Amino acid sequence: MIRIDHLTKRYGERTVVNDLNLHVPAGQVYALLGPNGAGKSTTIACLLGFVKPDHGCITLAGSPLPPAEAAICHAAYIAENVALYDRLTGVENVDFFMRLLGRRLATSEIEALLARAGLPRHAWHRQAHGYSKGMRQKVGIVMALAKGACVLVLDEPTSGLDPEASVAFGDLIRTVADDGAAVIMATHDLLRAQELADRCGVLVGGHLVSEWKLGELNAGELERNYLDSLAARA
Repeated sequence: MIRIDHLTKRYGERTVVNDLNLHVPAGQVYALLGPNGAGKSTTIACLLGFVKPDHGCITLAGSPLPPAEAAICHAAYIAENVALYDRLTGVENVDFFMRLLGRRLATSEIEALLARAGLPRHAWHRQAHGYSKGMRQKVGIVMALAKGACVLVLDEPTSGLDPEASVAFGDLIRTVADDGAAVIMATHDLLRAQELADRCGVLVGGHLVSEWKLGELNAGELERNYLDSLAARA
């Protein structure tokens, strides 16, 4: 579903992402770990077509289209803070998003998706200006579901969420992956990565320095391996 081959991105003489190879099949969650400035955000920007790579190839769902067009067709991006129109309700935000894509969903269909995402019923027809961060992220997931996205790209999805909201969001992402989507998330949250992801990789200085199957590690082992990976590149 997500295939990144030999991705390199430079800004002037600085190489931000260096010969990155990363593949995520359908049904998997991949956690992209690394310190600030490691190249995670640039990788996501290239994946979504926001930034043009200097070298390499990105394929989404087998699409031969350029990254930006492939992203429009196949991917959904959920940022750390999901932007909604505050004067629109949850239902209206999803409806407006779908209209931008040239599609229409009945109100009952949108409500069913909001229920699936765990947004409380009382919030469906309430203006979004009073939504918590967790509620906004659930609406973002609904937009991905409504679009039929088979690739989800998440940037620090659990940052700032309380533990209960973080667990609920993780459960939702796991369900979406189990239904066949490929999910890649950039995160600093080692605990949530260990609980949620199937695989993880550590990006340091633009290099993918380590990869693991998370079912083979407990949280303590992941933390030690992560710190060892950073120390090895220091």
